[in-house]
Amino acid sequence: MTPIYGQPDPAGALETLLRAPDLGIDLIDTSDAYGHGKNEELVARALTGRRHRYVVSTKFGNLRLPDGTPAVNGRPEYVPGACDASLKRLGIDTIDLYFLHRVDPSVPIEDTVGAMGRLVEQGKVRHLGLSEAGATTIRRAHAACPLTAVQTEYSLWTRDVESEILPTCRELGIGFVAYAALGRGFLTGAIQAERDLPEDDIRRKMPRFQGENLAHNRALVADLERLAAAEGCTPAQLAIGWVLSRGDDIVPIAGTSRKERLEENAAAAGRTLSTETVQALEATFAPGAARGVRTVPALLSRLGL
Repeated sequence: MTPIYGQPDPAGALETLLRAPDLGIDLIDTSDAYGHGKNEELVARALTGRRHRYVVSTKFGNLRLPDGTPAVNGRPEYVPGACDASLKRLGIDTIDLYFLHRVDPSVPIEDTVGAMGRLVEQGKVRHLGLSEAGATTIRRAHAACPLTAVQTEYSLWTRDVESEILPTCRELGIGFVAYAALGRGFLTGAIQAERDLPEDDIRRKMPRFQGENLAHNRALVADLERLAAAEGCTPAQLAIGWVLSRGDDIVPIAGTSRKERLEENAAAAGRTLSTETVQALEATFAPGAARGVRTVPALLSRLGL
């Protein structure tokens, strides 16, 4: 709902936020990094007079320097100010789920989550989480201050978490939030070529959306489309349904700014996939089947610390 995948329509995005609780979707996931706080301000418009209808999740620590260079900040002294700024932009008294957006390798994770824990004690935050953290970091953080959730990219074409991160969360009783459950839109079948992406869309910089990689990955989605037709649903619904089938401890985020797509995605929750379809999906989208790294190469070093 901010200018990352092209330019969204703010009015349409607000309609989408307002429609979500009617469909049983009550989790809003945002960050102070999205539009440099603008997304939190947009979310605030939906929360006004309706706070009780939503579970509000936001994040901190994922920065961009004035010259555009990505950076992180997990210093304990930075945490309370970041939280207060988010609370002010959101127009609320308490954040339901507060994530460290990216792990700061220069700061012991115990120090960062310790500062986050003090926010819980102060009543500013209800629950804590980490985004894009490795298994060892998750263990250390959880030992220092109990985590409620870990958020990492997870979908049919991004299954890295199945080897260590997801098992670690399950061992420790930590919920899992799967972002980019639609493969940043690719698993909907709507993206046939690079020309289908706006010029200012960050996906143009992601290897999976480029050249021969895109052609290879498009062939995978063709199988998804065929299976979706057999199931009587859309590719997006099938992709979300697969994530939901992975366990009740997994909450998928299928990001969209459009109300009609929200309604399409919500319908996935009421479907039960056949064993044959799940097996076929597993075969097509085996771990490593997608070609190309999952994000902008320059950002890879910041994931899974």
